[in-house]
Amino acid sequence: MDLFALPLVATALDAAYRALMGLTDLLEPLAGGASAALAVVLVTLLVRAALIPVGVSQAKAEATRARLAPRIAALQRRHRHDPQELQRATMQLYADEGTTPLAGCLPMLAQAPVVGLIYAVFVHTRIADHGNALLGQTLAGVPLGSTLAGALTGGTTSASVLVVLGLVVLVIAVVGELTRRAVAPGGRLAPAAPPVTAGAGAGPGGAAPLAGAGVQRVLGAMQFASAVVACFVPLAAGLYLLVTVWWTFAQRLLLRRRYPLADSTTPA
Repeated sequence: MDLFALPLVATALDAAYRALMGLTDLLEPLAGGASAALAVVLVTLLVRAALIPVGVSQAKAEATRARLAPRIAALQRRHRHDPQELQRATMQLYADEGTTPLAGCLPMLAQAPVVGLIYAVFVHTRIADHGNALLGQTLAGVPLGSTLAGALTGGTTSASVLVVLGLVVLVIAVVGELTRRAVAPGGRLAPAAPPVTAGAGAGPGGAAPLAGAGVQRVLGAMQFASAVVACFVPLAAGLYLLVTVWWTFAQRLLLRRRYPLADSTTPA
């Protein structure tokens, strides 16, 4: 079953196509052959600007969770033999503070429909029974519907195509590394990790297993998920990811100054 054949989704896809085509035509006198790529960049910036309130809420939630860390550690010590009571008490604490452990996922979830539409626009040769003129648009001579994975397996791709597609993925990976370093314990966006205490039955400072070294490595690796995705999506969607990871990194730096994380070793 083709999800994009459903009437509601097909209508949204056609609307996204027409909006991108209209913006592309508007930008053509300024950007020439790169007008469609610039249109994708502008759409990304508009989406991210609309999500600024969500980013502020996320920063506030992260600061609140850091402030609550000692109290959560105390709950874990108190209920270490009763996981259900620990979960209930932890969720009640978050509810009393007006936050949630999942608040950080909101920006990613809010963008998912936009990324999906941009992806779909550049992989369908026909949209709403008409041809897809966007597939003929390029950036530095590379079609916006090209993928790095397809270029590597095609066998006949030129070096310039590989350079452009590879550069997009590389820059996304670099931003992922910057973000990983910034949010890691002791980094610019996170307080230093508290020392390990015996008998807590969890991790550093009696924290939940999520604070363990193994999970920290997993969370660090997740910062590179966008680079992996960019290898398989069309160049247009890769541009969206490129702009959004830079925006996210810069926004987190600015908001962390406004809402600094409390030292988790200090009692709340």
